[in-house]
Amino acid sequence: MPDFSDLLPAPYIVALTGLGVLIALVAWLPLALRRLPLSLPIVCIALGAAIFALPQVGIRPMPMDHPEITERFTEFVVIIALMGAGLKLDRMFHFRHWAVTWRLLAITMPLSILAITGLGAWAGLPWVAALLLGASLAPTDPVLAADVQVGPPMSGEEDEVRFGLTSEAGLNDGLAFPFVNLAIVLALSAGTGEPWLLEWLGYNVIWEIGVGVVGGWLVGRVFGWLTFRIPAESQLAQTGDGLIAIGATFVSYGLTEMVHCYGFLAVFVTALTLRHAHRKHEFHREMHDVTEQVERLAMMVLLLLFGGALVNGLLAPLRWVDIGVALAVLLVVRPLAGLIGLVGLRAAWREKATLAFFGIRGVGSFYYLAYALNHADFAEAERLWAIIGLIVLLSILLHGLTVTPVMRQLDLAQGRDPDAPERAEIPPPGLTGPARMIGTSAGDDGGRCVAAARTPAPGGRPAPPR
Repeated sequence: MPDFSDLLPAPYIVALTGLGVLIALVAWLPLALRRLPLSLPIVCIALGAAIFALPQVGIRPMPMDHPEITERFTEFVVIIALMGAGLKLDRMFHFRHWAVTWRLLAITMPLSILAITGLGAWAGLPWVAALLLGASLAPTDPVLAADVQVGPPMSGEEDEVRFGLTSEAGLNDGLAFPFVNLAIVLALSAGTGEPWLLEWLGYNVIWEIGVGVVGGWLVGRVFGWLTFRIPAESQLAQTGDGLIAIGATFVSYGLTEMVHCYGFLAVFVTALTLRHAHRKHEFHREMHDVTEQVERLAMMVLLLLFGGALVNGLLAPLRWVDIGVALAVLLVVRPLAGLIGLVGLRAAWREKATLAFFGIRGVGSFYYLAYALNHADFAEAERLWAIIGLIVLLSILLHGLTVTPVMRQLDLAQGRDPDAPERAEIPPPGLTGPARMIGTSAGDDGGRCVAAARTPAPGGRPAPPR
């Protein structure tokens, strides 16, 4: 019988082919899913589960087997998403205009951490492991929440709900870090008995948050000057290359991490500062599109691996009580904490309910858990992975299946037609083409800008202050 083994393609060729298919799906799936009650993450997880269930694959992409890779890959995806989120925000940074953000950060997130920690302890986890669970699951994810975030820069898609969820996701990833570090400090001090409170407050809270904000602002100022303010022939904006945003992301994250500050927080502040340097220049759209494309490609790879982990036993350590904890986190803790945080906010009940419900959990939770487990020993680590994996899976399913109808109803209630021709001209994130911009006009400093229509439909709410 002839031997056909030499005719089989090399693993490299198979991987290259698969990558090509993945990139094609990155471009096409958002367009195909626009009107369906499905989300891109759901499709990615299903594909990953199908691929890694094949016996010919022979790979188990379990996060606990590759802790360093898991931490670094999730870290990469999050920082790219944070830059994209910051560039999208049209609203000027102002304490009063960001009231919804501060409520979600100062009230909703701490309440969520306390509640999830209590649930974890009730389910039998040690208190330190329960605290790590709460700190990892409290933040709204900037990666998987794209469908409830604002549209591209100057597209006119920035109502209070989308703004609140985007700004919350941008800032809470950095502000949850002190609680992750608190769990690490407590785990380490349990073995040494050394005092920890003053060091945690002084270093992990005051220093890492404060210098992270300042460092991100400085990097944003430098890149804003280089991109928009120096003589026109030398401006980075003249390159037309949106990869500048990726460069700013890496510089901001790298420099602030070198001085032991919260790089997540710094990257988002850098994005806000860079956007403020010239708010209406069309180059922001170029930078945003590149970050969104890179983010979506990396996210799809990560979710394919997550689907593979699911079919290879990631959820095997779960107990029945853990399923109850997962449902409580998504259906009780976040909605209730969200509504409490929004008490007194001048917004319609439908808007508050949407803000409270769509606290999507995702890649950030994976990163926090991987980071903590790489820095200290925690009891029942595999069970922690199983609980967080289940909650992320349920969040992707629950929020992914409801986001399209809920956001369409929200648009209709606010006087916006989600099927209006001018909204159809705005392609899904990352797609480019002749209809990408609604219109152009002269911008600040002689630059061109996108002039998005901001006049609401009859009965609609006026655009928030810029």
